[in-house]
Amino acid sequence: MDIPRFGIPEKLADRMSMAEQHDYLRARLTRRGVLRTSVATAAVAGVGLGTGLAASPAYAAPTVLTSRRTSTQVDGSLVAPFGRHLAYGADPRTQMAVSWQVPFAVKRPYIRIGHKPWALSRRIDAEVRHLTTPELNGGKIAAAEQFYLHASLERLQPGTTYYYGVGHDGFDPADTRNLGTLGTFTTAPSRAEAFTFTAFGDQGVSYHALGNDQLILGQNPAFHLHAGDICYADPSGSGQSTDTYDARTWDQFLAQTETVSKTVPWMVTTGNHDMEAWYSPDGYGGQNARWTLPDNGPDPVNQPGAYSFVHGNVGVVALDANDVSYEIPANFGISDGRQTRWLDRRLGELRARHDIDFVVVFFHHCAFSTTNAHASDGGVREAWVPLFEKHQVDLVINGHNHVYERTDAILRNAVRRKVPIGERTDPTRDGIVYVTAGGAGKALYDFPAPDTYEGHVQDLDSVDTYHVVKGGGKATETVEWSRVRYTGFSFLAVEVEPGRHARMKVTALAESGERLHHFAIRGAGGATPGFLGGGGGGGAGRAPRY
Repeated sequence: MDIPRFGIPEKLADRMSMAEQHDYLRARLTRRGVLRTSVATAAVAGVGLGTGLAASPAYAAPTVLTSRRTSTQVDGSLVAPFGRHLAYGADPRTQMAVSWQVPFAVKRPYIRIGHKPWALSRRIDAEVRHLTTPELNGGKIAAAEQFYLHASLERLQPGTTYYYGVGHDGFDPADTRNLGTLGTFTTAPSRAEAFTFTAFGDQGVSYHALGNDQLILGQNPAFHLHAGDICYADPSGSGQSTDTYDARTWDQFLAQTETVSKTVPWMVTTGNHDMEAWYSPDGYGGQNARWTLPDNGPDPVNQPGAYSFVHGNVGVVALDANDVSYEIPANFGISDGRQTRWLDRRLGELRARHDIDFVVVFFHHCAFSTTNAHASDGGVREAWVPLFEKHQVDLVINGHNHVYERTDAILRNAVRRKVPIGERTDPTRDGIVYVTAGGAGKALYDFPAPDTYEGHVQDLDSVDTYHVVKGGGKATETVEWSRVRYTGFSFLAVEVEPGRHARMKVTALAESGERLHHFAIRGAGGATPGFLGGGGGGGAGRAPRY
């Protein structure tokens, strides 16, 4: 069972949807009289300055069962915020969400922002989301109270760097003693500029996860895409009997990630290990407490991992693949098709914009991968790949398989054009390249074929693998599209260049900093002369040449 365990017998849990697991846990524990029913706190206060602070309309407090013990109250001067993480709003030019955590309940949390570290604004009140996990599974699951704080800033200036500090009664970030706790963020520019973004999935808490974070920080990315299976609050993350849920792992994860996420918007989506049955029927109540993500998706409350944003000349779409996964069906069909219909509309809207050269989609389960562990998910292929091809998506990024793998350009489930290391591709005629970037930090998987990457190329004519079909079965297949394979910790760095000859240079880097491969994607604006062979011409739009 590749989802967090909360003490439901394994054979029973395997047959249950996420909503059924949630109802089982609530009913079982209330019958025992262990807990009382309550609603997690979602206190929203303040409307802010000219920059503005907006309450989060997308957040609905998860309905939980709360232990009888009361929250510990301590002197605010003894409590320091931690786990700061940023996220863009629906418009990254003018909106930024700042989130953080405190170990105990504090009074009147707030944020200050400004253009200089010595000239911060007055206090702007923050929203409190109190998440309670009781002792479960005969004490194997530890009780935890967690306090997540959020400030959604609006009416910011495009392309501007802001300093910010978070605090509460007794802890003022503007106090000279606390200036070391200040962070910065930069809004997206009003016009397209060159920038870099990074991506990976399946991170967890480990030395390797921390190492990847530090390498990412060195890329100076405008934002980071996390393709799900964020923290792994179930220890091994592989469905073992010892994998009992521990909410406190999220505290470790946010502290680990803070070195990057306090400066770089950390744009996450939901994987199978991010469905936590205790907090809400859809399993996302915990995620709603921890993150504030753009609320422009098909259902921001019940599917917080589905949304989109535009940075410069790149449109980004995040999807909740739990909705369509044949392999792990706990939330299969949760949106009743709404997410897929929204995806079709949203891709069409992005493609109709003449200021967008590239469309990037990221989600958890793989459309095309050859690992022995999960390989490819037929549900993703059937529901979404036709839409990616219809709208000529430029790059698809997945996690789920704990390796790095990159395909050739694929059209209709077959190689349309081979894309060797260092080459370039044009999605308007070649098809789509799919990247599995699941080597962020969790224990690695393996391939049915040798690794092949820059300096160690071992090209094969084909690889024997499988994809998961409806009902959970495995359909074997022999594929020719697996171009780059690397069994190691790694991440993706994408350099974006706007203009008449727009391009994206896609590079995979190992945790050692070694380059694993690179290739280029030609944008809607025309050819990529001087880069690995150049290409044909083109105009501002895209001709449907599939």
